[in-house]
Amino acid sequence: QVHLVESGGGLVQAGGSLTLSCAASINIVSINAMGWYRQAPGKQRELVASIFSGGSRNYADSVKGRFTISRDNTKNTVYLQMNSLKPEDTAVYYCNAFQRLSELTYNYWGQGTQVTVSS
Repeated sequence: QVHLVESGGGLVQAGGSLTLSCAASINIVSINAMGWYRQAPGKQRELVASIFSGGSRNYADSVKGRFTISRDNTKNTVYLQMNSLKPEDTAVYYCNAFQRLSELTYNYWGQGTQVTVSS
């Protein structure tokens, strides 16, 4: 079982920056993909960014060019650097780990951290 703990959320003004961290209880090199999702009130949970074990990264169009996902395998930690924040980025951000073991797949979630961007 993988445990994920997010930190770094808070209140920031539009145009500001914030960095989120996700510490995993397992060596993340054994995880197929790590990602950040967000969920705003009244909306579905949305994939923001993901990083795969091979090193490739994907971003939602709405954050491309502003957000950067990275990982530190030594610290078993994934980061989301958020720049040029907009009020539309306000949401609860969740860390996710995807793991495939033979025919089974697993999704693990952190508790979430609130990001609020004021205009």
